[in-house]
Amino acid sequence: MDRKKIKKLNNIAVDVRKDIVTISSSANIYHIASALSPVELLVALYFHVMHIDPNNPRWSGRDRCVLSKGHGGAALFSVLYRRGFFSRKKLETFCQNGSTLPTHPMMQSAPGVEATTGSLGHGLPIGLGMAMALRHEKRKNNVFVILSDGECDEGSVWESALYAGYHALDNLVVCIDYNKIQSFGRTAEVLDLEPLADKFRAFRWHVQEIDGHDISAITKAMEMAKKSKGNPHCIIAHTVKGRGISYMEDQLEWHYKSPQGKLLDQALRELGIQYER
Repeated sequence: MDRKKIKKLNNIAVDVRKDIVTISSSANIYHIASALSPVELLVALYFHVMHIDPNNPRWSGRDRCVLSKGHGGAALFSVLYRRGFFSRKKLETFCQNGSTLPTHPMMQSAPGVEATTGSLGHGLPIGLGMAMALRHEKRKNNVFVILSDGECDEGSVWESALYAGYHALDNLVVCIDYNKIQSFGRTAEVLDLEPLADKFRAFRWHVQEIDGHDISAITKAMEMAKKSKGNPHCIIAHTVKGRGISYMEDQLEWHYKSPQGKLLDQALRELGIQYER
């Protein structure tokens, strides 16, 4: 990918972070830091990697993305808006009374949402079913599932991983948002996942490890996953929870807090928004 395209995608990622902070703080909800870590993964998918048509969200030839870490829904909704699936006006109703945009994505809540997620560990089984169905129909579409590292504690993730490896579902790509923090502590302290790459390899997956905020590395890994045949694919994306806002980065407390007042002003300044209260 040329530098001009990389710069464009990085600029979109900054805009998505601005959206996440503004719509979440307006609704006074948390999970902001959780939504900030997979931004580049979503931007790479929707603006470069996946075959999609915002004017025809249910197009049979589309690739699918399932955001299994539903608590990062603000990031998905921003990306869908910026890709043209719905309006800015709709985005700004996020988590407001009467809105169809809840904290966690729901089927039919907005065009482009492929699955209801939020109960952790469900997204990969859903994506697995999609991949099996597409193979049965002899379609070439790909299914991408974004997992949080914390939800890899769930047995349903490993049951699905075992099944996908056994059936060589090479149209299935898992991207793990490995920010090293889950709801009650660091993943290494709550339930250590390491050696994570070796676990997936043992289940017959092809594995790549990358910087999850490097657009160039992300797109290369995803394109390689789409071209490689014979195994499902796991991309372990090393990310930072709260990426882009200095006081949120790698801080557990921001799993549950919403910035208000001076902290909101600081977040917006760091993201390049001139804001006066």
